[in-house]
Amino acid sequence: MSAPVKSRNPLLVAYLAQLAAHPLRTKALTSGALCFLQEVIGSHLAGIPVRQPPKDAPLHTKALARAKVDARAYKMAVYGFLVSAPLGHYLIGQLQKAFAGRTGRGAKIGQVVASNLIVAPIQTAVYLASMAVISGAKSVDDVVKTVKGGFFAVIRVMWVSSPLTLVFAQKFLSPELWVPFFNFVGFVMGTYFNAQVKKVRLAAEKKKAEGSDKSQ
Repeated sequence: MSAPVKSRNPLLVAYLAQLAAHPLRTKALTSGALCFLQEVIGSHLAGIPVRQPPKDAPLHTKALARAKVDARAYKMAVYGFLVSAPLGHYLIGQLQKAFAGRTGRGAKIGQVVASNLIVAPIQTAVYLASMAVISGAKSVDDVVKTVKGGFFAVIRVMWVSSPLTLVFAQKFLSPELWVPFFNFVGFVMGTYFNAQVKKVRLAAEKKKAEGSDKSQ
């Protein structure tokens, strides 16, 4: 059983209070910040080289470059704030509403199935479409190709992780803790996959550069 709210960390209590009073705003701010951090931390874990700004660049520009804070990190923050949070707020809210007050095994299984067959595919498609736009997709066809190309790879991961996290939340957490818990799990997984993708791209760029050097 979960601990009474009063015995929890004061910061968590304050966050839960904001979540109860202003759910969408709090989720949007949280998602925006976490998406921003995912991009920055992923760049550090992947060993992405620092892009050196001009020598006469302002001090804060050089500091941001060393921290690997770039335009993509800001775009990810916008995605988290304007896309990911509102979508998750609506989908998870509808899922919880549909199964509110139902605690039997059948209801819990139904909640997992609905999450996998309805929530996960929608979130995956929107995520991939958003990543395509952030990466510079120039047309609708480019976005569609990105979604089709990555959909099943991403959805397979979600079909494994989503039931595990949902079952854990059902069994051990009170409903008000679901949002912070899912945010934490999503942040860890998002940071890991972000770093892995960057490592693959970095290796491909190095291989391409080496091939160009040999051909000269």
